[in-house]
Amino acid sequence: MADRFLALDWGTTNMRAYVADRSGQVLERRDFPLGVAGFAPGEAAQRFATEVRPAMQAEALPALLCGMIGSTLGWQAVPYADCPATFPGLAGALHRVEAEGPPVWIVPGLRTQRPDGGPDVMRGEETQIFGWAMADAARQRGTHLVCHPGTHAKWARVVDNGIDQFVTAMTGELFALLRTHSALKVAGAVPSDAAFEQGLVAAGDGGALASRLFTARSRVVGGAMDPRDAESYLSGLLIGAEVAATPGLLGISKGADIAVIGDPTLCEYYRRAMAWHGYRASLFDGEAAVLAGLAAFYRECHPC
Repeated sequence: MADRFLALDWGTTNMRAYVADRSGQVLERRDFPLGVAGFAPGEAAQRFATEVRPAMQAEALPALLCGMIGSTLGWQAVPYADCPATFPGLAGALHRVEAEGPPVWIVPGLRTQRPDGGPDVMRGEETQIFGWAMADAARQRGTHLVCHPGTHAKWARVVDNGIDQFVTAMTGELFALLRTHSALKVAGAVPSDAAFEQGLVAAGDGGALASRLFTARSRVVGGAMDPRDAESYLSGLLIGAEVAATPGLLGISKGADIAVIGDPTLCEYYRRAMAWHGYRASLFDGEAAVLAGLAAFYRECHPC
């Protein structure tokens, strides 16, 4: 059954599973509440064999996994590949884990040296970025900037179908923490486009973020903002600060084109922030990108 395979995007809090053909066409899809964050040692392999394979009717299929399943929290810690990382190079580094039955591979994550001197890492986003690139020959030539919004947003420079360098912004995690475990917590929030745009303005050039964040509280308690708008304002402030400051770390100038890959709703918020700061953004569905990436890797590790 080499014409079909089991593809898993296995993250910290959940997992998406697909049975797909070699071209990436989905034959079966299912979500599982099986994030690796709560697993005991050995549990990922066991639940893969006893729950995921049977549920997908994929006991006889080879499998290809990406995401945090390759971390210390997951099935097995797969070493990071270094940037610059090409698609053929990463495909050659796919890690086969010990498992009964058909073969199981995990896509390695990537590590890089940030332009500001520190180290950075990703797991899972590399598969989406390469999936996005492999979908169009024009994306496999020249230099492109890709943004992957999320809990830990990634900004990557892609050069000739290779991930040259990237930086991470913890915007999504900061938003979740601040809205639930800080003085900025407000009950009864409702989405507000106007408040989001006010946050974009308040973000300025992205500097002094710790100070600017307090305005999400002072506007409410001072009577300048409806408490129900505070969450949208906070979102605009955090995303605005990220978009204002992060591209410069990769040497990206205003007016550049940016490919935004991920959840469509979240990507739209980033598009609005990018337009505000003078960038041209194109949006791409993250689920389609990860499946395209897994299919491309599968064709490399399991040729006809």
